[in-house]
Amino acid sequence: MILDINDVSFTYRSSDVLHDVSFAVNPGEVVSILGPNGGVGGKTTLLRCINAILAPKTGGDILVGDENILSLSRMEVARRIGYVAQQCEKARLTVFDAILLGRRPHMGWNISDTDLKIVDAAVRMLELEDLSLRYIDEMSGGGELQKVSIARALVQEPPRLLLLEEPPGICGHDDA
Repeated sequence: MILDINDVSFTYRSSDVLHDVSFAVNPGEVVSILGPNGGVGGKTTLLRCINAILAPKTGGDILVGDENILSLSRMEVARRIGYVAQQCEKARLTVFDAILLGRRPHMGWNISDTDLKIVDAAVRMLELEDLSLRYIDEMSGGGELQKVSIARALVQEPPRLLLLEEPPGICGHDDA
């Protein structure tokens, strides 16, 4: 089992968003979470709970392999789960540096040759070579920026779990 969600509930203020959500994901499976948009269905909340950005306030367990994700540090979570958010925060970073940030869970104080090779491979795989020195805050919010976010998640080298919030080609972002 890669992911095991057991009775996860979450409440924002007094509004129940998730109530006793349970499911499992086995190796080789791809799972989609479908529901209405606009804060009604709880899809983003569920992904943020799985990634330990939010902690289920009213109960539940989230296991990645046999580890309860809620008992791990942020850095340990980032070593186990890659996450591509719906929107990428734009900052004054080059595409290459933004992708390199995905290596943070594996780096000490210095950037290694291995880190640079992994980032370079992701840049080539997603065909971002021509954009690698461009600043992400000068890019449109469309497919190029989404590819940068995907590359950043891939260089995290999550061993088993990659969470994609509204991935390209599924939710109207066909330009990626």
